[in-house]
Amino acid sequence: MKIAVLLGGSSPERFVSIASGRGIVKALRELGHDVTVVDPALGNDQMPEADLLSQGVGTIPPGEETLRKLSHKNYLASVDSQLFDDVNLAFIILHGKWGEDGIIQSLLELRSIPYTGSGVMASAIAMDKVMSKKLFAHHGTPTPDWFDYRKDSSDRSSSIEEGISRIGFPNVVKPNDQGSSVAITIVKEKSALDAALDDAEKFSQTVLVEKYIEGAELTVGILGDEPLPVIEIRPHDGFYDYEHKYTKGRTDYLVPAPIEKSYALELQETALRTFRSLGCRTFGRVDFKAGRDHIPYCLEVNTIPGMTETSLVPKAAAAAGISFNEVVKRIVELSLEGK
Repeated sequence: MKIAVLLGGSSPERFVSIASGRGIVKALRELGHDVTVVDPALGNDQMPEADLLSQGVGTIPPGEETLRKLSHKNYLASVDSQLFDDVNLAFIILHGKWGEDGIIQSLLELRSIPYTGSGVMASAIAMDKVMSKKLFAHHGTPTPDWFDYRKDSSDRSSSIEEGISRIGFPNVVKPNDQGSSVAITIVKEKSALDAALDDAEKFSQTVLVEKYIEGAELTVGILGDEPLPVIEIRPHDGFYDYEHKYTKGRTDYLVPAPIEKSYALELQETALRTFRSLGCRTFGRVDFKAGRDHIPYCLEVNTIPGMTETSLVPKAAAAAGISFNEVVKRIVELSLEGK
């Protein structure tokens, strides 16, 4: 089968995407597929595969100077080019904006090219943290209390003041449509709030401010209709930010998580229900904080989670006896079902 692996992109998660793509490309070739590597941010002018895949993640996201050299407008030229001629499946491993938010999915649908993962609408909803939280509430999934505002809104100051009076400190400030903990800040006191808001506003028009939940960080991978074993994430210091995610030795991952079996089952059932409630399919990951009240508070649904051989979904799959190559094989098969 001819498979195009889409990686890189023009979001701040570019280098994470490339790292995920390396493992995917290797696995697909070992499974016998004809694989071509495409970075849609480069349009028709693709760099040699070895040069593209050799780029490392680093401990901080790519800066503005790096991202300015790329263009999400190139996605149009890329998908409309001969790069996708005779492609049987697009394996999307683009993280963040223009890859995980339904944009690339819609372009592929215009060319009638099947692709991995969730569809256009589910991808867009899951990428939008505020919209996701509204649907969590509608479907009865616990989620931390929050407020949001648009940075160009005329009532920005009053919205922030009213929201803070309700959820208080500590809280978590996030860009509404970024991943990999880009520009996320835990704000413990009022004096640090403005700097956190300014940082988040660099990456999104809408900023989410969420009540901080003290407790264990837990995550559940989804593969088809199967919730994988629960993982507990324990950063060595601070919180699970970009540096702790992508710097070896900065975080411990306990799989299966050291929690009661009944609680693990509750998390898995909640994860699968939440994943389906957004219309997601094929594979993904659902993140939680386990509150001191024993309530699993859902933080977000990831429709294209990291897929290096040491990422969370592959770790959970390995604990269930599913190899990395088998995970990739199942994603391919599930993505082609019914298409």
